[in-house]
Amino acid sequence: MKNVVLALGLFGCMAMLNAAAPEEIIKTKCQACHGAKMEKQALGKSRVTNTMTPEEIKKDLLGYKAKTLNHFGLGATMWGQAAALSDEEIDALAQYIPTLK
Repeated sequence: MKNVVLALGLFGCMAMLNAAAPEEIIKTKCQACHGAKMEKQALGKSRVTNTMTPEEIKKDLLGYKAKTLNHFGLGATMWGQAAALSDEEIDALAQYIPTLK
Protein backbone atom coordinates (compact mmCIF):
# COMPACT_ATOMS: atom_id res chain seq x y z
CA MET A 1 0.00 0.00 0.00
CA LYS A 2 2.85 2.33 0.86
CA ASN A 3 4.36 1.78 -2.59
CA VAL A 4 1.07 2.63 -4.29
CA VAL A 5 0.79 5.92 -2.39
CA LEU A 6 4.42 6.75 -3.15
CA ALA A 7 3.94 5.92 -6.85
CA LEU A 8 0.81 8.10 -7.06
CA GLY A 9 2.65 10.96 -5.37
CA LEU A 10 5.58 10.67 -7.77
CA PHE A 11 3.22 10.51 -10.75
CA GLY A 12 1.47 13.69 -9.56
CA CYS A 13 4.79 15.49 -9.16
CA MET A 14 5.94 14.37 -12.60
CA ALA A 15 2.69 15.61 -14.15
CA MET A 16 3.16 18.99 -12.52
CA LEU A 17 6.75 19.18 -13.77
CA ASN A 18 5.56 18.50 -17.31
CA ALA A 19 2.94 21.26 -17.15
CA ALA A 20 3.92 24.33 -19.12
CA ALA A 21 3.87 27.74 -17.46
CA PRO A 22 0.82 29.84 -18.39
CA GLU A 23 3.07 32.52 -19.89
CA GLU A 24 4.54 29.95 -22.29
CA ILE A 25 1.13 28.51 -23.20
CA ILE A 26 -0.17 31.98 -24.02
CA LYS A 27 2.90 32.74 -26.10
CA THR A 28 2.71 29.51 -28.12
CA LYS A 29 -1.04 28.80 -28.30
CA CYS A 30 -3.11 31.88 -27.50
CA GLN A 31 -1.55 35.20 -28.40
CA ALA A 32 -1.97 34.91 -32.17
CA CYS A 33 -5.74 35.25 -31.75
CA HIS A 34 -6.21 36.67 -28.24
CA GLY A 35 -3.16 38.99 -27.98
CA ALA A 36 -0.12 38.79 -25.71
CA LYS A 37 -2.13 40.01 -22.72
CA MET A 38 -5.30 38.16 -23.79
CA GLU A 39 -6.78 41.61 -24.53
CA LYS A 40 -8.26 40.95 -27.99
CA GLN A 41 -11.44 39.37 -29.29
CA ALA A 42 -10.31 36.25 -31.17
CA LEU A 43 -11.17 36.74 -34.84
CA GLY A 44 -13.27 39.70 -33.76
CA LYS A 45 -15.85 37.34 -32.24
CA SER A 46 -14.91 36.13 -28.75
CA ARG A 47 -15.05 37.78 -25.37
CA VAL A 48 -11.90 39.55 -24.21
CA THR A 49 -10.43 36.73 -22.18
CA ASN A 50 -8.59 38.81 -19.58
CA THR A 51 -11.92 40.28 -18.46
CA MET A 52 -13.32 36.85 -17.60
CA THR A 53 -13.23 35.35 -14.10
CA PRO A 54 -11.00 32.37 -13.32
CA GLU A 55 -14.12 30.23 -13.01
CA GLU A 56 -15.40 31.28 -16.46
CA ILE A 57 -12.02 30.64 -18.07
CA LYS A 58 -11.69 27.20 -16.49
CA LYS A 59 -15.25 26.22 -17.42
CA ASP A 60 -14.76 27.34 -21.02
CA LEU A 61 -11.38 25.64 -21.44
CA LEU A 62 -12.74 22.39 -20.01
CA GLY A 63 -15.73 22.65 -22.35
CA TYR A 64 -13.49 23.19 -25.36
CA LYS A 65 -11.23 20.33 -24.27
CA ALA A 66 -14.29 18.03 -24.03
CA LYS A 67 -15.51 19.36 -27.42
CA THR A 68 -18.85 20.28 -25.87
CA LEU A 69 -18.50 24.06 -26.20
CA ASN A 70 -18.75 26.15 -29.37
CA HIS A 71 -18.97 29.81 -28.32
CA PHE A 72 -19.14 32.27 -31.21
CA GLY A 73 -18.58 29.48 -33.76
CA LEU A 74 -14.96 29.15 -32.66
CA GLY A 75 -15.33 25.64 -31.26
CA ALA A 76 -13.29 23.78 -33.85
CA THR A 77 -10.36 26.15 -33.42
CA MET A 78 -10.51 26.08 -29.64
CA TRP A 79 -11.03 22.30 -29.48
CA GLY A 80 -7.62 21.86 -31.08
CA GLN A 81 -5.98 24.41 -28.81
CA ALA A 82 -7.46 23.05 -25.58
CA ALA A 83 -7.06 19.35 -26.40
CA ALA A 84 -3.41 19.18 -25.33
CA LEU A 85 -3.84 21.20 -22.12
CA SER A 86 -3.58 19.29 -18.86
CA ASP A 87 -5.98 20.02 -16.02
CA GLU A 88 -3.06 21.66 -14.18
CA GLU A 89 -2.36 23.93 -17.16
CA ILE A 90 -6.04 24.87 -17.40
CA ASP A 91 -6.06 25.74 -13.69
CA ALA A 92 -2.90 27.82 -14.08
CA LEU A 93 -4.28 29.68 -17.11
CA ALA A 94 -7.57 30.36 -15.34
CA GLN A 95 -5.72 31.96 -12.44
CA TYR A 96 -3.13 33.82 -14.54
CA ILE A 97 -5.14 35.33 -17.41
CA PRO A 98 -7.27 37.71 -15.27
CA THR A 99 -4.04 39.23 -13.90
CA LEU A 100 -3.08 40.47 -17.38
CA LYS A 101 -5.50 43.44 -17.31
